Amino acid sequence: MNIEILQPKPFDLVGNRILIAGNAVGFEGHLSILIGEGHDEVSASASAGSTSIRQFQAAVDIPDGTAFTLNRLFVTVSDDSGGEDGIPAPTVTVPVLYGPLILPGYSGFWQHVVTTGDTLSKLALRYYDDAGAFLVIHQANQHIVANPSLIFPGQVLRIPRDF
Repeated sequence: MNIEILQPKPFDLVGNRILIAGNAVGFEGHLSILIGEGHDEVSASASAGSTSIRQFQAAVDIPDGTAFTLNRLFVTVSDDSGGEDGIPAPTVTVPVLYGPLILPGYSGFWQHVVTTGDTLSKLALRYYDDAGAFLVIHQANQHIVANPSLIFPGQVLRIPRDF
């Protein structure tokens, strides 16, 4: 089976419900979904029909008490009908950022286009009334901001919110 994950995109900022969608080609079309970060994991399944290209979708709820310790998770979709005769089952993995470990109470994000003079501290003061919360913004944008002291005009940053 060939698998293409269309949602979430790599490094999407996700919450306690992760929506997964894509296309798959296969014979029996049963997919396993695993969300984890190396310390704990949550699993689910989806169906992609059979014998042709089919869309699949699933909503995976991360239960309270899940012992994730890292804010970078991996969404893995595998074909349960593959992997015969020593050939590994087709598998696709997408990294995502887990908002509830970046900002407690995470419920979404604002988008902010960086302008001349912006710093993460200034943005944290503007959005959170706390310049020291710049690390929240950095963690939500870790895939595009390597150095929290260095952002560029035109960058589109995600500002996590908790309401």
